[in-house]
Amino acid sequence: MIRQDVTIYLASKSPRRKKLLEQINIHPHILDCEIDEQIDGNPRPSAVVQKLAVEKMEEGIKHKKSGVIITADTIVVLGKKILGKPNTKKEAVAMLQRLNGNKHYVYTGFCVFNSINSKKIVSYEKTEVTFRDLTNKEIEEYVNGGSPMDKAGAYGIQDDYGAIFIKKINGCYYNVVGLPLTKVYQAIQEVLSC
Repeated sequence: MIRQDVTIYLASKSPRRKKLLEQINIHPHILDCEIDEQIDGNPRPSAVVQKLAVEKMEEGIKHKKSGVIITADTIVVLGKKILGKPNTKKEAVAMLQRLNGNKHYVYTGFCVFNSINSKKIVSYEKTEVTFRDLTNKEIEEYVNGGSPMDKAGAYGIQDDYGAIFIKKINGCYYNVVGLPLTKVYQAIQEVLSC
């Protein structure tokens, strides 16, 4: 278990990440850390998510909080194309049509930093996800419900209609939700060790 005498901060507005941490009895304080999530060129997805997590950490450190800060960033990769969060319903429909019946990968980069001893861990997780064949009506109903607008790849596996889009998953389920719990838990333990 994580020591209760250290304050833990989550630099993310994602309710899903907060809920995942609460699932393992971590009740984080939320930090607002906005960055420009620019993806330059066509770099390796693992490098992209780790870079974005580190940039978020740099913003998080500016809050000068004492304790452990966690940042994360998730992307969906289809072929060589990185899919972030859709900006419009039209983009969400296009993303889901591309994912339809195909295999893709979900990458989450994370950074865990202990401001007390300056220990920092940066890592990532990769999970393979295969969509079943969806109808245009299913995609349109899902998008019109508003659910995909704050999710990488325009879908959520965890708590809505998007869960039934998945035919198969190979790897960490929690990574697809937005935070690879086991790796993050181990990173927290490591930065807390003397």
